[in-house]
Amino acid sequence: MNFTEGGNEFVLWGLSNYPDLQVLLFIVFLLVYIITMLGNMLIFIMAMVDPSLHTPMYFFLKLLSFMDICYSSVTLPKMLVNFLSEDKRISYAGCATQMFFLIFLGASECFLLAAMAYDRYVAICKPLRYMAIMNKKVCLSLTVFSWFIGNMVSLVQTAWVFTLPFCGSNQINYFFCDIPPLIKLSCTDTSLYEMQLFIATVLVICTPFSLILVSYCLILSNILKMASSDGLQKAFSICSSHILVVSLYYGSSSLIYLRPKSLHTQYNNKFLALTYTTITPMLNPIIYSLRNKEVNGAIRRLVRKTMNR
Repeated sequence: MNFTEGGNEFVLWGLSNYPDLQVLLFIVFLLVYIITMLGNMLIFIMAMVDPSLHTPMYFFLKLLSFMDICYSSVTLPKMLVNFLSEDKRISYAGCATQMFFLIFLGASECFLLAAMAYDRYVAICKPLRYMAIMNKKVCLSLTVFSWFIGNMVSLVQTAWVFTLPFCGSNQINYFFCDIPPLIKLSCTDTSLYEMQLFIATVLVICTPFSLILVSYCLILSNILKMASSDGLQKAFSICSSHILVVSLYYGSSSLIYLRPKSLHTQYNNKFLALTYTTITPMLNPIIYSLRNKEVNGAIRRLVRKTMNR
């Protein structure tokens, strides 16, 4: 089908073209969406209502949960509908909107994770001055900065993509509107755009990741000076969840956007995109709850309070 024949619409192929798999995939990803919503809402509500979690660390965790709720809601509802519907069209405006929010949330989360690493650094290396350094104004400033960067990056990238002429097929072999599959539909030379996209991606991914590495190098240096095993254990418990989340998120997104084009395959790209848009938001609340005594204690208090009403 030509784009001109399809009007101002695209068609999302989804994860699989096999009709027999659609119901099974619907059930699997409906469960993923429910778990993601419940887990992140639980973390968000606890961080709001439990006084013991009114600290900078849980302020950022609350924001991460909120952004993961939004992130999953941008892709999963449309994907779930497409599993059971033969009409897999998405409007031109709907595709642009989905891309904008995905890039905005993705870029913002990169910088939010960097802010969380800085919070870990201050908590471990400057514990006596922690609340003074990570005051409310600093936390809000770091949040606004991450959202501002995400918004600017998203506006520029989305505007660039949707000023390209689409005069060929309107079939997107993907499960959401992302930059790489949309560029393939353009009937003009996109080499200049791909170059600026690569530079922007390097800056958005590598800049906050470098800040995270610096923070953890300073933390490691401080940990090696600790003589107390309790101090070492506390430092590890504070950092382990964040390190795992960073590894999952940056690992999958880097493999999609920073790999050479020669190594790209449609199957691998879909799997990696699923990891950072769907699986990571589901796992984040689980990761932050497993070895966290404060979160587990807050869950027990919330359950008791709910049952006693």
